[in-house]
Amino acid sequence: MSTSAPTDRVRVLAAPGLTDRRVEITGPPERRMAVHALTSGAQVWVADFADATAPTWDNVIDGQLTLLDAVERRLDSTTPEGTASRLGDQIATIVVRPRGWHLLEEHLEFDGRPVPASLVDFGLYFFHCAQRRIDAGQGPYFYLPKLENRYEARLWNDVFVLAQELLGIPRGTVRATVLIETLTAAFEMDEILYELREHGSGLNAGRWDYLFSLIKTFGHRTDFLLPDRAKVTMTASFLRAYTELLVRTCHKRGAHAIGGMAAQVPSRDAAAHEAAAATVRGDKEREAEDGFDGSWVAHPGLVPVCRTAFDGVLGDRPHQIERTRDEVEVGAADLLSVRRISGPPTREGVRTNIAVALRYFDAWLRISGAVALYGLMEDAATAEIARVQIWQWLRHRVIDHETVRRLLDDEAAALGAEYPWARVEEVRSLFERTAMARELPPFFTPDAYSRHLVRRAEARS
Repeated sequence: MSTSAPTDRVRVLAAPGLTDRRVEITGPPERRMAVHALTSGAQVWVADFADATAPTWDNVIDGQLTLLDAVERRLDSTTPEGTASRLGDQIATIVVRPRGWHLLEEHLEFDGRPVPASLVDFGLYFFHCAQRRIDAGQGPYFYLPKLENRYEARLWNDVFVLAQELLGIPRGTVRATVLIETLTAAFEMDEILYELREHGSGLNAGRWDYLFSLIKTFGHRTDFLLPDRAKVTMTASFLRAYTELLVRTCHKRGAHAIGGMAAQVPSRDAAAHEAAAATVRGDKEREAEDGFDGSWVAHPGLVPVCRTAFDGVLGDRPHQIERTRDEVEVGAADLLSVRRISGPPTREGVRTNIAVALRYFDAWLRISGAVALYGLMEDAATAEIARVQIWQWLRHRVIDHETVRRLLDDEAAALGAEYPWARVEEVRSLFERTAMARELPPFFTPDAYSRHLVRRAEARS
């Protein structure tokens, strides 16, 4: 029997500040956005180094300084127009999302080799803020991204044990919620919670990265061909299976089940704003009724919408972990039943993916990791799904290279006309390498980081 075989005796314990998680707001650890997130009325702020931060060294260090100032309750921000914002008496619980294991931090070396970016983000925050969080009555809390399997969870658990031992912090003080955003991790949810033991807190349904992972894993097969991104909703049977299994797994072990991000951004246009709010409202009501204990939003303006949806189910209760969903039965075939929604993309869907990828790549190369595009807050996860869908459609010849190149020409020209300072040639080249190559690069970020963020900074120095 495997040493990591899950047992029903392993249960997650409550952690101070992480009991009620009905609304979690995520965004980059940038001062102005951090102040707004912490005072938004959400129960949790997810400081996202993984998908919402372009990892220049300045951004990494500024993010850590933002966290330290937030922990010390001295964080403030002033707009160019002179409007000041500062923290109030009540702020959200801070949870840090470090970068994934697939990324390196080339500005730090150990034995002549770059250090894993995960350890840099975790280590800096833990060293400077762990005891401060404990003294404030909470603790050092984390979201773990991109885990592929139980062994990566075990590695994180080893990191937590060693870090607590080195700083004299009681074992079990660290708490981690895992984003189930890879297909393989969906098959090992029990095992992942088991490996984290007393450091576990919950699981999150990371929807966009999950679709990205599905294409990476099975993109070479025609029976996993996905239609336009907008047509792949969380009501699709394979995504329903994934989320229902997540809730059941979490609640069986006393862990929180957290829903996926609502990427909509409020609009100044009344009709567009109401449409966005209605979409989020329906999404969050479905999650609450399915048994989730909370969910993510990307904008402070959507905090009340999410809260209302969960208030309607939770009432005064902090969660619904007692609802174990024993009736749920999900098998491997259910998690892989993609064929029911498969279909060819539309020309508009292809164009949208190209436009989103180019504009996001440009923002990322200009050191912004989260950007509002077409009414949605796009981050690395949504940019990844945009470019891998293009790759999948090209591979299976449901679109041809000539069509993609024509649309790429159009969108590159539109980007340059709209933003004269845009890095049009660089982002076009990045798109061609990561979306139009014969073999699919696993991520766009490692190549873009090394080629554009690190080497460009070295050239300037």
